[in-house]
This record gives sequence, structure tokens and C-alpha cells, in this order.
Amino acid sequence: MSLPTPAPNQPAEAVKDLMLRHDTFSQLLGLEVEEVGPGYCRLRFVVRPDMLNGFGSLHGGATFAAADTAFAFACNSHGRQSVGLTVTVDYLEAGRLGDRITVEAREESLKHKVGVYQVRVVNQNGVVLALFKGTAYRTSNEIL
Repeated sequence: MSLPTPAPNQPAEAVKDLMLRHDTFSQLLGLEVEEVGPGYCRLRFVVRPDMLNGFGSLHGGATFAAADTAFAFACNSHGRQSVGLTVTVDYLEAGRLGDRITVEAREESLKHKVGVYQVRVVNQNGVVLALFKGTAYRTSNEIL
């Protein structure tokens, strides 16, 4: 009798569950991970008053943190512990109170030791608020 073949996103789901249990900062931001898969993550959050800067716009740090979280789930989704080497972010539009933000990370390149990811941050109207690019170093440590 053969064992069932694991679903393609099973390691990604297991890694997501493990990471979320210990990621109190993402919980503080109210990030809801909607979907993960190999090299992929989509999460959402709603802009609250405590996420605004002094001008009433979504604070760049909150935007960055959400993008960084999606990046982390995507680059660790293969089951090898990965850490960010470099990231850049371009802020294109301001988020506003009550906006429903979607953050989507996609793997662009995966090599033995390095992965590159693009992350888009958009509001409920499809307006792109930020573009984030992250490069991750893939350690030899298996997560699961």
C-alpha cells in the first residue's frame, strides 16, 4: 500500500501555521493569511486608526511590515528556513483609514541558496500602494 502524495502546498501550510503561532507582531497588525503555496502568499488587513501616520495616511512602517510578512511566508514555504538579505520598497499611493489591503508575494527566482520575491500591496479598488522586492538567503535548516 502506497502513502498518499502530499498536496503541493502542504509544506507551505505547515510552515505558515508554525510561523503564525510565534508571530505576535503580525497578529498585532491583524494580518489574515488567506493563501499560501510554494513561493506564494496572499494576506489581507484593514487599515485601523492606530496604523496612520501624522498626516492621516497609512504609515509606511505598517505597509512595509505587511509586505515583509508576506515575503517571509513565501520564501519559507519550501520548508527551508530563509532570511531576508535585502529588500526595497517603493511607496506609490497612500493608504487610508478603513482601506482593505491585499498583500501578495510571488517568487520570481529560486536557486539553491537565494530566492527573489515581488510583493504587491493594493487597496480594495486595485490601486497599487507599494511594490516590495525581497531577496532571501536560504539556509540549510529544514523547518519541518
